[in-house]
Amino acid sequence: MSDSNQFNSVKVFSATMAQERDQLGEKVSAWIAEHPQCRIVDRVVTQSSDEAFHCLAITLFYWEDRPA
Repeated sequence: MSDSNQFNSVKVFSATMAQERDQLGEKVSAWIAEHPQCRIVDRVVTQSSDEAFHCLAITLFYWEDRPA
C-alpha cells in the first residue's frame, strides 16, 4: 500500500430496502460534504442478495486529520 492510500478510518453505508438503496448515493455525498476534514483514499461497493433481500453497501476508507 502506498502512502497515498493509507487510511485511519472507515465509514460504511448500507441499505436493504429499494427506496433506501436508491438514495444511498445521496446519503454518501451528503456525508462527504459534511466532513471536509476527511480525505477519501479508497472505496468499495458491495452487493449481496438472498431469496428475500438485496443489500447494497458503500464502504469509504479515509484519512482524517485529528487534533493533537
